Amino acid sequence: MRNFIWSFILCFCVVFVSFSQTKTIEKGTYISNTKGQKIKLNLLDDNKYELVFYTGEYKVKGDSLLFSQTSKAESSFDLEYKNDKKAKKVKIKFLDPSYNSFYIGTQKGTEEVQYQRVSDIKNKVDPEWKSLDLDYEIDRTDYLYLVYEGYEADSQISKFALPKDVSEITIKYDFDVVGNLQIEGFLDRKKNELIVSEKSGKSPIVFVNEKNAPVVTVSKVTPIENKVVAKWTYPGKENTLLDDNFGTGVAVDSAVATVDYVVDANYTKYDFKLKIENNLKSAIAATKEAGTKFLVTLVDSKNTSAQADFNTFIKDQETQIGYNMYDKYNAQYDVFNYYLAGADDKKWLKNNKITNDPSVFVVNGNGDLLAAAKSNLSDKQYQFSYYGDFYRKLLRADAFVSIDKTLKNKKASDTDLIKTFNKAAALETSYDYDSDFVVDDTNPTEFVFAKTALDRKAVAQSWKKLIEAHQKDAKPDLYLVETIVKEIKNQGFTKQLFNEDKILNDTDFLSIDYLLKHSEEIENNRAAFNSKEGEIHNVGNVVAEIANAFQLNTYASQEGVSGEINKDKINATYKKIIASGKGNFESYRNYFAYLEQNEDKDGSNTTFLREFSTYFDSNLASTSPIEKLDAIYSTLDSSSSYSYDGWNAFKEYHSNLCNTAAWTVVLKPANSSFIKAAISWSEYSLIITKNNPYYLDTLAQLYYKDGQKERAVATQALAVKYLTPEVEEGTASEIKETLAKMQNGTY
Repeated sequence: MRNFIWSFILCFCVVFVSFSQTKTIEKGTYISNTKGQKIKLNLLDDNKYELVFYTGEYKVKGDSLLFSQTSKAESSFDLEYKNDKKAKKVKIKFLDPSYNSFYIGTQKGTEEVQYQRVSDIKNKVDPEWKSLDLDYEIDRTDYLYLVYEGYEADSQISKFALPKDVSEITIKYDFDVVGNLQIEGFLDRKKNELIVSEKSGKSPIVFVNEKNAPVVTVSKVTPIENKVVAKWTYPGKENTLLDDNFGTGVAVDSAVATVDYVVDANYTKYDFKLKIENNLKSAIAATKEAGTKFLVTLVDSKNTSAQADFNTFIKDQETQIGYNMYDKYNAQYDVFNYYLAGADDKKWLKNNKITNDPSVFVVNGNGDLLAAAKSNLSDKQYQFSYYGDFYRKLLRADAFVSIDKTLKNKKASDTDLIKTFNKAAALETSYDYDSDFVVDDTNPTEFVFAKTALDRKAVAQSWKKLIEAHQKDAKPDLYLVETIVKEIKNQGFTKQLFNEDKILNDTDFLSIDYLLKHSEEIENNRAAFNSKEGEIHNVGNVVAEIANAFQLNTYASQEGVSGEINKDKINATYKKIIASGKGNFESYRNYFAYLEQNEDKDGSNTTFLREFSTYFDSNLASTSPIEKLDAIYSTLDSSSSYSYDGWNAFKEYHSNLCNTAAWTVVLKPANSSFIKAAISWSEYSLIITKNNPYYLDTLAQLYYKDGQKERAVATQALAVKYLTPEVEEGTASEIKETLAKMQNGTY
């Protein structure tokens, strides 16, 4: 959200240049009230304006400006009370919580706080979400806790003491338009300008000193207690925002998982220190030992103040990294080592063709050159951040260099190969693979990245040998598992290195066999793997990942990716999953979706109909269909989309599925052997969803094909009767024409 907001502010400023020149608009102060966004627009004399969007405090460190956000200590929740001593319950009205991650907690005296997710309450009291607001009642309580849970960010918690006679509480959340904006600034001494930008360095804004500027103050009533908590949780909570699986996480002990503190003007940082080596060889070795870092080296031999400038730069980096880490060391923000080249490094520089002075270059732990710029260090300071595009480009360049060297190294170990492929597969998806910073006459100081040409066939062959060598593994290698999952979903090294999608091949199916063989042990160990300190992983349930890969494979084929889908192997894999007992409702759902989209070679859907018939007889057919369907619904995993969409959506899926299968029999004479079964499916769809004109039309035509003509006419008449304006005109006409044909014997 940060990038969007910063860009929004820039655009907003530009747009209002013309707005402020409109003579018919009165001068003065305007306040934005959209979703509680606190933006103030001052239209001044001489067609000038001020846009005030953020307030806080700052500290000056050398030439750097460090921002802190005191507004985070304020509550974003606004409450209004109504009192009635006779009221037995307290009515809660939460205005437009939408799909944001809010929680409401209640507490009596010093008892444990009882939390509920707002969306869960909404699903219970208003399952159709007919109202934007949440209205429900609670028992009287002493304290009310309101939580806005952040994703990969801190959670805001506000505690309110409730009046004894409160009867109604109206809650409104003021969304901060800039959120937890991470900005920083530095002084350009030559131009006497203050440059402020996001930590990524994107969209910098240039400020010049304007004395006697008006001071804007904001006051707000705060609750009795307000906190910002990292990785907020409570006993028994499903940690839906602590990982990327949105629901597959486990409850975490809050005493272990939370770091809670009040953010105020006295906010302090972790005292982080960088270790600067005294020679380049040691600096590279230290970077290799760290494993996940890059070494940034400055060459500036002609500058007499190079050492002093370098020391200032290091102090600034330490301060900023310390603020990012908050109260303890966090490896994800410590991604660069730094070194100032000296006279003893001339030979290394010459051998690696580093000739510019000044210049900045970046190497990995093996000393491989990844990027270089004809620049000094301070001009590139904004790019050395965990958040920035520059860091992500370095990761990509490093992956190319590493895989090229590993494949060419005949002594490379099996572990080296897995690590190298995993490094490439774990890269973030890039939407522009050739967008390295452009160096031209207008921008001669940008970084030039290392370019490595890879042989696609050689990479594929090496991967094949690696998969074959691990087929007899007694235990799974989780790094290999993660790489396989990424690769079969067209997000792995093939996509990252060559920007190509592919259809699943024989090596991929061999990889899938590896996942299925070790699925139970992977499931038991993936949570620990995903939470490895200093590493970022996201291995999901492998059965679900395989089904997802098959769906993505179908989409890739539809988009024209070359290659032929191996339907037999996909079908065999689905059957293996289901037969093993590892398949659940979601497995069947993905299987049926795949079969619907992929007809048999003879043009029929016999495979789909046969598999669906087995599922229907085993799971749906019953004298009490609703009860049986409800029993299936009660066993859904929390990660199932229908655990969020609700019971009605689950019912509708099955009635639609039954109608789809039945309609397939209507459409294709080759499926005529399924007519009797299809009638049962169609009748079932109407038990679940009554009076649906589409379903009635299907059933009527099946009756007619089965020789039950009178019953067919009567059912088709009902289809016409229950037509609504929502039915497309063409479909409605076809249903009416079908009735006429049945009545006059021309069907």
